[in-house]
Amino acid sequence: MTVDPATARHQAEHAGRTWHFCSAGCRERFVADPQRYAGDRPAPAPVDDPSAIYTCPMHPQIRQQGPGHCPLCGMALEPLLPSADGDDGELTALGRRLAACAALTAPVFAIAMGPHLFGWHLPAPWAGIAGWIEALFSTVVVLWGGAGFFVRGARSLRPWAPNMYTLIALGTGVAWLYSAIAFAAPAVFPDAFRDAHGAVAVYFEAAAVIVTLVLLGDFLELRARRRTGAALKALLGLAPKTARRIDATGEETDVPLDQVAVGDTLRVRPGEKVPVDGRVLEGTGHVDEAMLTGEPMPVAKMAGDALSGGTLNRDGSLVMRAERVGADTLLAQIVGLVAEAQRSRAPLQRVADRVAAWFVPAVVAVAAVAFAVWAAVGPEPRLAHALIAAVSVLIIACPCALGLATPISIMVASGRGAQSGVLFRDATAIETLREIDTLVVDKTGTLTEGRPSLRTVVPRGGRTEADALALAAALERPSEHPLARAIVGAAQAQGLAIPAAGDFVALNGLGVRGTIGGRTVALGNAHLMAEHGVVLDEADREQAEALRANGATVVFLADDGRLAALLAVADRIKPTTPAAIRRLHAAGLRIVMLTGDMPTSARAVAAELGIDAVHAEVSPAGKAAVIEALRREGRRVAMAGDGINDAPALAAADIGIAMGDGTDVAIESAKLTLVKGDLNGILRARALSQATVRNIHQNLAFAFGYNALGVPIAAGVLYPVAGWLLSPMLAALAMSLSSVSVVGNALRLRKAPLPGS
Repeated sequence: MTVDPATARHQAEHAGRTWHFCSAGCRERFVADPQRYAGDRPAPAPVDDPSAIYTCPMHPQIRQQGPGHCPLCGMALEPLLPSADGDDGELTALGRRLAACAALTAPVFAIAMGPHLFGWHLPAPWAGIAGWIEALFSTVVVLWGGAGFFVRGARSLRPWAPNMYTLIALGTGVAWLYSAIAFAAPAVFPDAFRDAHGAVAVYFEAAAVIVTLVLLGDFLELRARRRTGAALKALLGLAPKTARRIDATGEETDVPLDQVAVGDTLRVRPGEKVPVDGRVLEGTGHVDEAMLTGEPMPVAKMAGDALSGGTLNRDGSLVMRAERVGADTLLAQIVGLVAEAQRSRAPLQRVADRVAAWFVPAVVAVAAVAFAVWAAVGPEPRLAHALIAAVSVLIIACPCALGLATPISIMVASGRGAQSGVLFRDATAIETLREIDTLVVDKTGTLTEGRPSLRTVVPRGGRTEADALALAAALERPSEHPLARAIVGAAQAQGLAIPAAGDFVALNGLGVRGTIGGRTVALGNAHLMAEHGVVLDEADREQAEALRANGATVVFLADDGRLAALLAVADRIKPTTPAAIRRLHAAGLRIVMLTGDMPTSARAVAAELGIDAVHAEVSPAGKAAVIEALRREGRRVAMAGDGINDAPALAAADIGIAMGDGTDVAIESAKLTLVKGDLNGILRARALSQATVRNIHQNLAFAFGYNALGVPIAAGVLYPVAGWLLSPMLAALAMSLSSVSVVGNALRLRKAPLPGS
């Protein structure tokens, strides 16, 4: 039967997807054997499918069929399930609306503020024409550009969850409506509403500017969320579109990936990606599994070995049996982990939205009380004074300073960070980073350079290091293996004369063999040496173990049946890493290494750098699990990585940090990117985070303090003492000055001192 997800009362999670059920009994049968019911289900609906389930990034409990806006916070909903397809039509439309409103707001602002800032006074009839331009342009901005704000503000009242859109709708609506009446029928206003020239002040520019600024914030937020979605698209793009299936007769045909079933026999040719998860039936080859382990060296595969979808077959033809397809593949599970972690991460604590729950009704109540008191006991004309007090309260409480307090600081801080090679994804990253007490780091590409290089040559049999290296480079020059490139690159860097090699043969899982000057030369592991009759004595084995203990991969070079050298290839630690680790420790951070590499190599690097804890041979899902375990201990965790395999952990951490020289998926999954790929950038980012949050707190304190002081004055509490009643014009001026003060305070971040910058 068909179940409507919007009304279904029972759900279960499986393979990164949410499944909906008509009853608890159906759900129990599914949980007991999900593969039986989910194995042949179609792929998730694309993002632009109106039947897809959408959820709120801030309130995951809000789910509905098709796009829309959250009734609690007003944010645009996003697809619950990731898809390789996406539609940026919403972002384009919002950008056009923003551009149109900005173009209309600029002349409105110039007309309104010109007399105050520059003493511009237009003569008749130009003053009247300018007034009509101001009224018409601002009306288009408010009623067309801000229509969505009024809709969302109204919706927030139905579940009674006032938010920033409630404040925006209230402020812009009151400012525009008052101005429209004052412009169209100024005669209805008493003298108390008039300035020294006898004119009734209008506040069209305030309404237009608020709408335009909020549109700008919505545009930047939506664009950032589109970039977050790009990480999932990149992950989904790792899987090939087709697979080469072998039928019972041995005929091979290319079929779409969604037609591959468990048990199918598939061929993976050299240079092709593995289509699904399974095991090798026939053939040998080297498979690049960097997307899973982060390690640059391909892994030798032979019959019985496991294969993961999305990994790259470097050489050799492999015949495999499909064991996990669709949503059950490791790649699909990684995608699900990233999507789930992104939905479950803590949202930015928007102080303005939390305060709005009591601020909005409080302001309306104060305005109503002010009107009632003035209408009952105020001096004549009582109703005029009552209207002045009520309108002044609403205008002075307009959330300009409150709305600008956070975004203006974030905007300045983002620019300051970019100058220092620190790119924050959004305000959440800036707010969260200052609270971090544990830094989890990947090894390859984060602590190390991410590519193998020759570390040591130990010659044997009276040879020199140069002779042994030249011989090894001659044998490895035809190979594309990363280890081979490291050896050849080292020989070329030393300017060695590399002899020609013939009869080259790559032996999967063993090494390489060839002839040089009529002699048989072999380079590989101990098994290859044994096949060529090369005896490794105790000293040779101890030397190899010592090199491995330092994190190196060791290969043996044999020349005509005699050991010629031991070569150690390793991924070097970045020159900036040791000092950065010391500074991070001094800043009070606990450092944890989390890597898919072998324990011996991981422990060697950790010991050299003084890292506090090590987790080695960890899968992408395991990395995310370690992060979650640390968070359950009460730690605030940052994760720094650079590979596709780090994406789930980057998304699961309180804040993910991507190295700028890493993969696009890692960068898109993270909330902070270090452009220079240097851990010292974390120190700069943390200092900037601390300075920015202090600045935001100062701005919010000023905005709240201003309202706490300004609203009572606007209500007329000083009238019995000083005989002074605040006019709406002065209320608007005070509102503008509060915004200027907030902006001025935020601009101080441009000169915030950052370590190492």
